[in-house]
Amino acid sequence: CCVCDGNSIDVNTSSGSVRGQTLHVLNRKIHQFLNIPYAEPPLGPLRFAPPLPLKAPKQGIIDGTKSGNDCIQKIPKFGVLTGNEMISEDCLVLNIWTPNVDNNDDNHQKVGLKPVMFWIYGGALSTGSIFMDKFNGSVLSTNDVVVVTVNYRVGPLGFLYGGDETAPGNAGFYDQLLALKWVRENIHLFGGDRDQMTIFGESAGSWSVSAHILSPLSKGLFKRAIMQSGSLMYNRDRPALSTIEGLQRAKHLARSLNCDEFDYKWLDCLRAIDDPNLFIETPENGNIIIMTHAVFGTQFLSVLPQKLIFKTDIEVMAGVVKDEGPLLTHGLFPEMRSEMTAQLFYKVVRDLSREYHNIDVNEVCDYYLKGVHKTNSSQLKAAFNELYGDLVITCPTYYFAKRLATSGRKQRSNVAVCKGGLVCHGADVDFVFGYPLRNPTLFTETDYDFSIDVMKMWTNFAKTGKAHDVWPQLWDKSVIRVKDLNPNDIKAHDVWPQLWDKSVVRVKDLNPNDMSLILDNPYESTCDGIWKHYF
Repeated sequence: CCVCDGNSIDVNTSSGSVRGQTLHVLNRKIHQFLNIPYAEPPLGPLRFAPPLPLKAPKQGIIDGTKSGNDCIQKIPKFGVLTGNEMISEDCLVLNIWTPNVDNNDDNHQKVGLKPVMFWIYGGALSTGSIFMDKFNGSVLSTNDVVVVTVNYRVGPLGFLYGGDETAPGNAGFYDQLLALKWVRENIHLFGGDRDQMTIFGESAGSWSVSAHILSPLSKGLFKRAIMQSGSLMYNRDRPALSTIEGLQRAKHLARSLNCDEFDYKWLDCLRAIDDPNLFIETPENGNIIIMTHAVFGTQFLSVLPQKLIFKTDIEVMAGVVKDEGPLLTHGLFPEMRSEMTAQLFYKVVRDLSREYHNIDVNEVCDYYLKGVHKTNSSQLKAAFNELYGDLVITCPTYYFAKRLATSGRKQRSNVAVCKGGLVCHGADVDFVFGYPLRNPTLFTETDYDFSIDVMKMWTNFAKTGKAHDVWPQLWDKSVIRVKDLNPNDIKAHDVWPQLWDKSVVRVKDLNPNDMSLILDNPYESTCDGIWKHYF
């Protein structure tokens, strides 16, 4: 099964023999395996198609000590969202960190096996990579879990809908699905228990997690799920498109690439394009973020998420951070980067109402502008940040959790919405992966301790279905319990990009074994109030 030689270690998998390396992390040995292929490269006729398992194991040794390719995508203009600039369609690989490599044979014996945490990155389904430094799972793995991160196709190459089985849409979700199957088949060889699998993700990764919770194709592949800032219940029909809308977008792309959309071989024309970089979408109108959409009405997602009956045995923990809006509005609304006026505020909300149908512009504006000085640009920006964060992240996540919690399951669900205190969308990820422990000079002692506690909560949930011993199981009440992780006694550090108003990440030390619960519902006036008609 495995061979150890100094700091290198070989494991025989269905993909071939993988050579990893042993790291010393926080006084523990963690075995790291990078760039393991789990599918045939999606090239040529396989472009846009669901991935195929490897036809045969790779010959020779797979070098699991080096990073591989990112999937085809545009390197964002803000932040370092991707791990490197090596991009290719040949990118369907995964990384593994484990505290122990198991010596069991293919009988999948349970002795000493650890829970598995399977990470799906975010990036609006248009960008992202497992080779980002922040997704290094070595520190998280020291909490006695096996950590897996998976590359999947993004943008048009990952989500184009062509109207037939060769391009059924949601190929990126199918990538994740095949990776889950690969992990179930092989993870015992890395000391992981395939029957104790938790999938978790942030932003579009959380959209993906919610999709797998709902999709019949993913049934039985995992036991628990953690959703960080996002779900497919994204205001009516976003981010999931109908097949009609998806096909319209695909035909528009074909026209832009000089393929005849009326020719029955138009998909073959797209597959014949040699340069995959031509499929990289360019932001328009000064935007920084590109939003890619999944498709419903297909085998993976049969209907709109709002119309699905939420019946599942999956244990779910879902949460948002306090300020979901600023990072998104900075990337999607260039007009927000200059002075904000009340007139502009109303205009932007009117523009939103054309995409997010039936928004009562006056009602929504009156709600978020309550107490705001109409001539104060900073206050107006803050109000719009809150509005947009509630619309696209907070309330969709809340409603998904609420639907699960009130679905009438015979077995209680472990759904809890954490009201995070971190400044912006995605700021929680560093703490989940223990980044302050790998880079202590960049963080405060409070940040360091906070990351330890967050990792303990996440891994406790992966092991037991509870973030801590006192967290209740919820299923028969409409009130969602909320834990506030950031009261007024906060400290700050300044390592985050100063994109607006010198915002900083703020955290609070907490004890995950002694966490009181706030039983009131902080989303009552927003998600259950102003937005209740839009989900």
